[in-house]
Amino acid sequence: MSTGTYGRREVKRARYAVAAVFAVHGSVTGSFATRVPWIQDHAGVSAGQLGLALAFPALGASLAMPLAGRVTHRFGARAALRGLLALWTLALILPSLAPNLLTLCLALFVYGATAGMSDVAMNALGVEIENRLDKSIMSGLHGMWSAGALTGSAAGTLAAHLGADARTHHLLAAAVLTVTGLVACTWVLDLQPAEDEDPPPRFALPPRSALLIGAVGFCAVFAEGASLDWSAVYLRDELETSAGLAAASTTGFTLTMALARLAGDKVVDRFGAVRTVRVSGVLATLGGLLVVVGGHPAVAMSGFALMGLGIAVVVPLCFAAAGRAGSNPSLAIAGVATITYTSGLVAPSAIGGLAQATSLVVSFGLVTLLACCLVVFARVLRSGDRNRPKISGPVAEVPDRQS
Repeated sequence: MSTGTYGRREVKRARYAVAAVFAVHGSVTGSFATRVPWIQDHAGVSAGQLGLALAFPALGASLAMPLAGRVTHRFGARAALRGLLALWTLALILPSLAPNLLTLCLALFVYGATAGMSDVAMNALGVEIENRLDKSIMSGLHGMWSAGALTGSAAGTLAAHLGADARTHHLLAAAVLTVTGLVACTWVLDLQPAEDEDPPPRFALPPRSALLIGAVGFCAVFAEGASLDWSAVYLRDELETSAGLAAASTTGFTLTMALARLAGDKVVDRFGAVRTVRVSGVLATLGGLLVVVGGHPAVAMSGFALMGLGIAVVVPLCFAAAGRAGSNPSLAIAGVATITYTSGLVAPSAIGGLAQATSLVVSFGLVTLLACCLVVFARVLRSGDRNRPKISGPVAEVPDRQS
């Protein structure tokens, strides 16, 4: 893609605009998650049927993500992101309108498809801005996503506490987030394809480099999904804590992950992607060991918090490495995103199935093993430590190049 010429001030402004886009994207997720019980009651589905329906967002995302590169090529990066993000924010309305299982599955499929395509588009722009600034920003961008998710969750919790109809809540949230997203997209980089550049295929297998990078992301997202969905259950069932203390373990995990992402860019700039992920893997492995062998609520809670700290920056660095790993960043990013989405889908059910066959202690032993894999395979992210264009001077411009 022909990236055009921008001054440093414009690139910095684009960075803040993309950060706002990440926050909007996260807010949609947080707004939806808190109203799942209402949506379940409204659709009249059982717990098992709800579990089936909740697989459709990942299915929709996996099928639609490869299309993001073609949409960007057709309309340009700014217009593509503006349209895809608006579709995602408006898709928030659909699940709460579903009156039965079939319509809920269809609504969640569209919800996931728009989520996935906008996710690829905003990460591709984030990688481009990171290249131009010649410093790490992806961890901070994903930190803004986490902050947005927390904000959306807080608003959703308040709406649920007040007994608000989720249809009204999501309509208002979608309106606010759509307007916010459209305004933020005004200042993102308006990248256009080169005249002689062929459009990417509608569907294509991710390149080999994306598969290796995605495997690292798979390990991190598996640990994230397992901890988010099962940490409270682990404390309640294995360590016999109160419901409030069990819930606090999940909060601690989420908080340390969000804070680590917001602060992670400085660490990456100082030590590089590979060493950062290796140290992160050590921290996550240590956290997993505390969960498995601690035997005390305080130790287990510390383990979950340490695990959140350890895996926080891995996925942002996977996206950054994918964006520099080949000649088609959007395709590579889509491949990594598909693998990580699949991990997020597989993790909760895999942990539950293994726990039923053995115990939750054994399940988190598997999580600990996957965290250890981050240490071993961190070297595949080496592309995230090089090939950044240098920018000299306070308002220097970056020449056109193929990306």
